[in-house]
Amino acid sequence: MVRKTQKKFVKRGEILEIHIQDYAFGGKGIGRMSNEHGDFIVFVPNTLPGQYVKAQVRKVGKAYAECKLLEVLRASEDEIDVPYQAIPGAPYIKLPIEKQHAYKKQSTFDLFKRIGKVKDIGSVFDEFVSSPGTFHYRNKMEYAFSAIGYDHELKKDIDEFTLGFKKRGTWWCGDDLKQDSGLFDKQLEDKLKLIKGHCKESGLPPWHGPRRKGFFRYLVVRKSFKTNQLLFNLVTTSEGLQKFNLQKFSKLLITHFGNRVAGFLHTINDETGDRTIATSGDIRLIDGEDKIVEELLGLSFEISIKSFFQTNPKSAEKLYEKVAAYALEQKEAIDNTIVLDLFCGTGTIGQILASKSENAEIVGVDIVESAIEDARENASRNGIQGVKFHAADVGKFLYEHPEYKGKIRTIILDPARAGIAPKTLKKIIDLDAERMVYVSCNPATQARDIEQLALAGYSIKKFSLVDQFPHTSHVEVVALLELTR
Repeated sequence: MVRKTQKKFVKRGEILEIHIQDYAFGGKGIGRMSNEHGDFIVFVPNTLPGQYVKAQVRKVGKAYAECKLLEVLRASEDEIDVPYQAIPGAPYIKLPIEKQHAYKKQSTFDLFKRIGKVKDIGSVFDEFVSSPGTFHYRNKMEYAFSAIGYDHELKKDIDEFTLGFKKRGTWWCGDDLKQDSGLFDKQLEDKLKLIKGHCKESGLPPWHGPRRKGFFRYLVVRKSFKTNQLLFNLVTTSEGLQKFNLQKFSKLLITHFGNRVAGFLHTINDETGDRTIATSGDIRLIDGEDKIVEELLGLSFEISIKSFFQTNPKSAEKLYEKVAAYALEQKEAIDNTIVLDLFCGTGTIGQILASKSENAEIVGVDIVESAIEDARENASRNGIQGVKFHAADVGKFLYEHPEYKGKIRTIILDPARAGIAPKTLKKIIDLDAERMVYVSCNPATQARDIEQLALAGYSIKKFSLVDQFPHTSHVEVVALLELTR
């Protein structure tokens, strides 16, 4: 018997030029192809309907292909001019914010219908919460050094000392940031080329990705919106360190940024892996303080260079206000009960709830011990009573503390992008809490978990979308679920 081989529309590695017609969740533009074999869909991340793009095929299925964006050949009619340098971290910065919100809302609705099996999704939608700041909203940025740059005129890689971001779709090629990107701090980014010039004059080489060698690796900067101060961390290898004057670099920062410089740290990272802070690296304070102070909803937080903290603090306030509003909607539901804050991180949500409720006991749980230490310190600094933090695996904790059994009526869930592990979700369901507030940075995994919660008797009462990252495909979802069985 002769077996017929299926003819494919495209091959892996093939270069396509295609018109983007639609938008899918996660920032994937959709293009369509047709021929005698039928219809075929092409997904290209970080593209917009109306654009005509060049893309390379990375994965081929029976009826679709996943591609990598190489170049936008023709802009969408929806795009507008902005006075910022284009960077990979803001693929939709030329799209009016109202259009961005519309795409995020529609794609999330589609996920909840398709994966979460929430049929009448519009009836439980509460609101779309915009970011208070559309530009310059980030409080942290990581700038990479590279010995390989990209020449936009020649459209090819060249040997060049660069400081900025990785060229989209590459790990080895840098792209100089020469001016404000519109995401972080304008003064810092407009002067980044001066910092690069100082490093270049030292004669020490930037990191060469393919060769896995070099001296300069990263410049990490944190910003406090409360104090307007900057905390710098220069990441280098140890090879050639004796030739580099760290004190002179510190004086350079003070010359350009004055009393905005909260502190300057230096990290040695000799690992070949592409991380800003190595697991075995040495971090040392060179000048000033090693932390900055930020404020959320009247609460004060000390943030170190390694601490996790919401990247868009002004929008995070809106997010936490929505979580608190859902959790406290029926105040009697939490009075004299336990509110379990699972995957609590540094405990921000728990502290905010504790500050708004006098009679509930808030219990925060997270597996990361350093995060729990930060949570305890921050609660003590803010004088927050009625909140306890435990460093433990969420799944195990639920069985290790039987004293909470029967007292938990409300659960706060804020897992990582992967969502909640099935075994852990089952243990959470077994607690029989009356209400859950599920916060997610990944609507796809949240929709998956909501389907399982629905099978266990929990239905969505309402949900909101919060725009934490303008000009990207990311959106946060806050969902209130109630036990109906």
